[in-house]
Amino acid sequence: MAARIKKGDQVVVITGSSRGTQGEVLSVHPTENKAVVRGVAIAKRHTKPNRMGEQGGIISREAPVHLSNLKLVDPKSGKPTRVGFRVLEDGRKVRVAKATGEIIEA
Repeated sequence: MAARIKKGDQVVVITGSSRGTQGEVLSVHPTENKAVVRGVAIAKRHTKPNRMGEQGGIISREAPVHLSNLKLVDPKSGKPTRVGFRVLEDGRKVRVAKATGEIIEA
């Protein structure tokens, strides 16, 4: 199945504690149906120092968010939109914003 959300896309969180937050997709995990978004779902990890010289302490990093809680930001209007697909005349399959019909380049 083609990916509706890809690495590098601008998305907005539609539910959860980070609702309304926009960010860039850093990575997508299709088998888990999750994505990591910059600045969203910050989790604190308590780590011990190790032999490699890394310091211990509390480290903040992004946790994965389920894809159903994300909507792509429309490149034309800047608002959240659903994603559809269209096959062009040259045979390429492209993602399309449902709200405006704009082709999503990424």
